[in-house]
Amino acid sequence: MATDAHPGPLRILVLGAALRVASTNAKLASLVARMLTEAGADVDLASLREFDMPLYDGDVEAAHGVPDGALSLRDRLERCDAFVLASPEYNASVPGVVKNAIDWVSRVRPQPFKTKHALLVSASPSLVGGNRGLWALRVPLEHLGTRVYPDMFSLAGAHEGFTEDGQLTDPALQQRLDETVTAFLHLVEADARYVCLQRRWYEFLGDRTGAPVTQRAED
Repeated sequence: MATDAHPGPLRILVLGAALRVASTNAKLASLVARMLTEAGADVDLASLREFDMPLYDGDVEAAHGVPDGALSLRDRLERCDAFVLASPEYNASVPGVVKNAIDWVSRVRPQPFKTKHALLVSASPSLVGGNRGLWALRVPLEHLGTRVYPDMFSLAGAHEGFTEDGQLTDPALQQRLDETVTAFLHLVEADARYVCLQRRWYEFLGDRTGAPVTQRAED
């Protein structure tokens, strides 16, 4: 009989996807990490610059295998129940370094993105925020089986969007971020702790709709 047996706090990887140290997305990642920690989660805060890897090249993979940086990121993903990705928007789309990391990590078997819950957030100096980049980022992640949370958060005018102590300057936006992070954490908790609940999130041809609802294929 299925039991609700997820000991300890939920494990959440928060990944700042900008390479620049002073990036507003690094600030947003740190803010979300603090919020999750205050909510009782075990947070692993990381920066994409920690995971060095070349541009994806099938010949490089054939000759040398998956690079250590990608394997390290895979390990951090495998240890978490869910992840938060704070990504910039470059030219209305996904930054190349983010897509490259996804491409490399997806080459590992079993690939670790499948069945993970993800919350996407962004910070941008643009008046429209980084929403276009987040919508583009959903595509490869959902293709790989990630359960991307429907409600994303994007901070417009991010260069003026943070207080000195790292909170958002706009109280209404701070409240919306808090509500988004809290709701996401509740979803992850339900999925991780209450495995007896039926799950019917079949999106891909590779998902076997006749399988037990708690069984998840990793291919």
